[in-house]
Amino acid sequence: MTDRARAISAFITPFGLFEWNRMPFGLKNAPQIYQRLIDNALYGFTRIPPPGSDPRSTDVFEVGEADDPDKPSRTQILCDRVNALLEACDRWNLSISLVKSFWGMNKVEYLGHRVSKDGLEANPKDLGALTDLAFPGSLRSMQSFLGSLNYYSRFIGDYAIYAAVLYELREVDFAAMSKDDVQIQIKRSMEPKELDQRDLKEYPGSGLTLRPMELSDLGRLDGDKVDPRWIRAHRAFETLKSKIASTPTLRHFDMDREAVVIVYASDWAISAALVQEYDQIYYPITFVSRTLKSNELNYSPVEKEVLALLRILDLGYNMLVGRRIRVLTRYSTLAWLFRSTGLQGRLGQWAALLSPWTLEIVKCVKGEEEILGVIAASITPRSMVDEALIQISPKKEPRRKI
Repeated sequence: MTDRARAISAFITPFGLFEWNRMPFGLKNAPQIYQRLIDNALYGFTRIPPPGSDPRSTDVFEVGEADDPDKPSRTQILCDRVNALLEACDRWNLSISLVKSFWGMNKVEYLGHRVSKDGLEANPKDLGALTDLAFPGSLRSMQSFLGSLNYYSRFIGDYAIYAAVLYELREVDFAAMSKDDVQIQIKRSMEPKELDQRDLKEYPGSGLTLRPMELSDLGRLDGDKVDPRWIRAHRAFETLKSKIASTPTLRHFDMDREAVVIVYASDWAISAALVQEYDQIYYPITFVSRTLKSNELNYSPVEKEVLALLRILDLGYNMLVGRRIRVLTRYSTLAWLFRSTGLQGRLGQWAALLSPWTLEIVKCVKGEEEILGVIAASITPRSMVDEALIQISPKKEPRRKI
């Protein structure tokens, strides 16, 4: 710290006046100063490659052996990068605690996540207590539950859809649901019922015969004393618990692979998925979703998909900026937004927001529409997504480009 900074940050104790020699925690501008120091020290190791290095070697978790003996393996490249990182820390007088450091690990647990070369996994501290949790009896308890799950919302493609049902509850609803007769009726409504064969739907090529999840499934009642919102809340609560226990592994974003955005819109919610193709199969990178506002409910399906596209571009800006992005959509009219010259109102605003992006709008062929449902609309249970994707993911074939 400078002499002036020491003087103005001095503090009084029973033993006299003391000054800080190094920047302490708690100062208002300490986070910005510390982050600027780290950015300057690690320049070349975060997003921007150092001069003369291979710009493609940006993933810290790259592993593997070299096919060509004359070229270094990815493991050797990783070791060289770690060595350069340590040298940069030494130049800037940054110390690394050996007690808190782990070297040569295949998996690392960090802030409730498990990071490995395969991707990012959700790793809640006490998953058993979360999945065995009973329906909260108060508004504060429900807020605590939703706060815990919100941290892992990127792993649940339709999190906002189910959470919106729980956000509608008020304290008076919890007081009414705590009554014994109401609890009995809710339990009866929650019991599984036999499915009508006419409601089942076959998905060609997937080998699956499933019943699509509809909003009406959340509100079938067996009594007049039970508010439909309470049934929907209990079923949404159970669904979220099952989803957090079976979250998918999100792949690390590969700068060398094409970025694919899948947008999906229903009558009252939008969702989008950023995926990348490995061996003709799409694997998720991140999910985003939200429910529509009251004025957005009247939008056309194409306009709703534009909202989903804008949301995924905003949240995934650091990964997608400056790249060519392929957008899978169900409607060919989405490309009209980029060709029209007489747009006004919100369409003109959306066109201006999308103008800096290089987008390739691709209308889904039969089979690709199924992947929109599987990934973005949760037609199948989350635990069955991998099996479904292997069967119905789009193969390398000519598509209709718009």
